[in-house]
Amino acid sequence: MDNAGNLDIKNTTSSAPTPQNTPINAAPITTAYRPNFASISEAMESQGGLFGASVQQLPVAVQRRLFGLKFFQSKHAELEGQFQEEVLALEKKYLALYQPLYNKRSEVIRGQYEPSADEIALGKKLEAEEAEVPVPEPSSSVKEDDEAAPVTGVPEFWLTSLKNHPQISDTITERDEAALQHLVDVRMQYMDKPGFKIEFEFSENDYFTNTVLSKTYYYQEHAYGGDFVYDYAEGCTIDWKEGKDLTIAVETKKQRHRGNNKTRIVKRTVPAESFFNFFTPPVFPDEAEELDEDEAEGLDAKLEADYELGEEFKDKIIPHALDYFSGRALDFEDFAGDDDFEDDFYDEMNEDGDSLDDDDEDDDDDDDDAQPAKGENAPECKQS
Repeated sequence: MDNAGNLDIKNTTSSAPTPQNTPINAAPITTAYRPNFASISEAMESQGGLFGASVQQLPVAVQRRLFGLKFFQSKHAELEGQFQEEVLALEKKYLALYQPLYNKRSEVIRGQYEPSADEIALGKKLEAEEAEVPVPEPSSSVKEDDEAAPVTGVPEFWLTSLKNHPQISDTITERDEAALQHLVDVRMQYMDKPGFKIEFEFSENDYFTNTVLSKTYYYQEHAYGGDFVYDYAEGCTIDWKEGKDLTIAVETKKQRHRGNNKTRIVKRTVPAESFFNFFTPPVFPDEAEELDEDEAEGLDAKLEADYELGEEFKDKIIPHALDYFSGRALDFEDFAGDDDFEDDFYDEMNEDGDSLDDDDEDDDDDDDDAQPAKGENAPECKQS
């Protein structure tokens, strides 16, 4: 058995996996690990070392002890690095084990493979155990026509899966759906340097000529404290067919000539919201370009959202696509937002079971009825 702790990640010719990639277990779908995000706005702030001005005010003996603690922490970091190497080796091993299952899934979705009777029976048994109710025989509410063309594979499998993921569905427009109906596979692979590539395979469609669209996320070469830090992402060029670019919209407006009062129609293209903007990631500015604090924070938010979306594909959508297709993944995800809670407010009750608000109103009425005593001035009205 190989010693994973001595694995030389940089010198190996094989692709290096990234931390906590594909969960081994099915639902609940959670990922405890998330690579760090290097914030631009934080980098703009001044950063001091361990012995900043506040520490230098401590007694000399305490400062010396802090040097000792710094040494112990460095040894801990070395062990974390060894741990990360073993994790990377283990994840690469399991990706190889997952791959035949991903390939078979792709064949079923495309209609290139029909599950055997035994595979179907075992799948029904697992579904009954998870649902804790008997699973009925497959049936359809749609009357089948013997002369109609048979259904191939699982139509719109990936489109449905993506629309059932709240974060991803927010990026999909109605125009995008017609193109995403042709999405037949989503897969990932590791890069030689720390990072991963997500590939989206499409059947022939009316929108672009590409067969595969891809996006690659890279981490910084050196991990800090055993954690990778995002570096940058690279998208791809989409070869749109004429007039089919979903990432732009055409605006039309009339212009009137000041001299002869004639009008003309002017058309211009403007950026449009689209899922396919995913393949044009935000980029870091050039070193010569200066950003103010608001611009830096805005770019931080875009970069972080982009990286999080890539992690969602890697850690959740790809390994658990069936759970998202069925919607079951939502039962195990923490997607709760403000829309999930009703704005019903309940009155606090006193010991007699009466509303405290009613008591307050009664007190207000008593205050209104009370007249100032003789010799007292009426209370002032305070402006809020």
